[in-house]
Amino acid sequence: MSQRQVLQVFEQYQKARTQFVQMVAELATRPQNIETLQNAGVMSLLRPLLLDVVPTIQQTAALALGRLANYNDDLAEAVVKGDILPQLVYSLAEQNRFYKKAAAFVLRAVGKHSPQLAQAIVDCGALDTLVICLEDFDPGVKEAAAWALGYIARHNTELSQAVVDAGAIPLLVLCIQEPEIALKRIAASALSDISKHSPELAQTVVDAGAIAHLAQMILNSDAKLKRQVLSALSQIAKHSVDLAEMVVEAEIFPVVLTCLKDKDEYVKKNACTLIREIAKHTPELSQLIVNAGGVAAVIDCIGSCKGNIRLPGIMMLGYVAAHSENLAMAVIISKGVPQLSICLSEEPEDHIKAAAAWALGQLGRHTPEHARAVAVTNTLPVLLSLYMSPESSEDLQLKSKKAIKNILQKCTYLPALEPFLYDAPPNILKHVVGQFSKVLPHDSKARRLFVTSGGLKKVQEIKAEPGSLLQEYINSINNCYPEEIVRYYSPGYSDTLLQRVDSYQPL
Repeated sequence: MSQRQVLQVFEQYQKARTQFVQMVAELATRPQNIETLQNAGVMSLLRPLLLDVVPTIQQTAALALGRLANYNDDLAEAVVKGDILPQLVYSLAEQNRFYKKAAAFVLRAVGKHSPQLAQAIVDCGALDTLVICLEDFDPGVKEAAAWALGYIARHNTELSQAVVDAGAIPLLVLCIQEPEIALKRIAASALSDISKHSPELAQTVVDAGAIAHLAQMILNSDAKLKRQVLSALSQIAKHSVDLAEMVVEAEIFPVVLTCLKDKDEYVKKNACTLIREIAKHTPELSQLIVNAGGVAAVIDCIGSCKGNIRLPGIMMLGYVAAHSENLAMAVIISKGVPQLSICLSEEPEDHIKAAAAWALGQLGRHTPEHARAVAVTNTLPVLLSLYMSPESSEDLQLKSKKAIKNILQKCTYLPALEPFLYDAPPNILKHVVGQFSKVLPHDSKARRLFVTSGGLKKVQEIKAEPGSLLQEYINSINNCYPEEIVRYYSPGYSDTLLQRVDSYQPL
């Protein structure tokens, strides 16, 4: 065989390998092919090609493995069991930028599925190599490495700490300062994934100077970047008063309020989440948000969107209202109650209704004035029907019941209470009767109205245990009226009168 023929054989072999990996990489993009490829044992066929002498074959083999591992955790598990990870990590440090991107993609695809698979990546020494890639000249390599690190860190505190210990945070903070938008996005996302687990991890991100750089990007025109920036700041602020104050000191107000009017729904949601995570800590932080116009802006935002996008805004109003009478009144004055009532009635999802019920309960629990502001919007009957409905989730029933009790215990607006005399179950009824027993002794007009509307008659029909709190409340109400009036409206009084008629002997 001549030299030329030998070379032809090698060329054909190389061509066949190239065609094979390209075809597998192409087939792996379509979900319907995955099972067939898996059954054909494609993993064991791709593994030796990662060490191929031809760089493009190596890269395409890595890309194909990444696409397969990305599909489900069984295939990701197969990458781990096939001893492919050490090979990838070794090559990651040695090869060109195209291979580095493909190898980091495989690590990300494996690590995303579960903490166990992410731990397998840590155990094979990938973190140090990925961190070195964050210093690579090529922005695409940095992006791929940051993405993999973020996917490992998102699972739990231990994995996040491993990423921090490998020295990733200062380099991720440098990455958010790079000009490439895609790199900024992924680095901000990775910082968010690290910060979310504990105050200590969030503090590490803060100590690297991340807040100032993140805050500067709140007004960036790229919606996806804004999402990640707002998410990262939320994950930092949520842990403690000190961390929330550090975020506020970066002068995010009133700038962040512009995000509540953004065209992108998730920018709105993440901005509401950030404001919620700050407001929940102290009355002072909530007051700062009120002073910046944050409450009115969030209420407008809730009105402009639907579903889960509304949820953080609803909760934020509840947190602000919970702190103090004045802060609750600020929400009421900004027309927060009608908007929350709309959410309570309109939203199909129980968990959103439950959040709205909780927020309304926080608004109405402070004083009679607060309770009246909630009661006049006809919210109480809606809360009662949600509490009574067998279709409501357990959480929604619980939150509705608590909200009703919170509002009723302060409510002196009797027209809102009266329907409850007819519809409320015993555990709610006692609170309603209790409020009447507090108001009627001091209001002659209300006493008269209570008789003419049928309220007094209804109270006489209530069957209360002798000596119970409910019986005490009924006695207090009855003591507000002449004895003959109470007798007149008591059940069976007409029969007593008829008996007297029967037994009466005319002169």
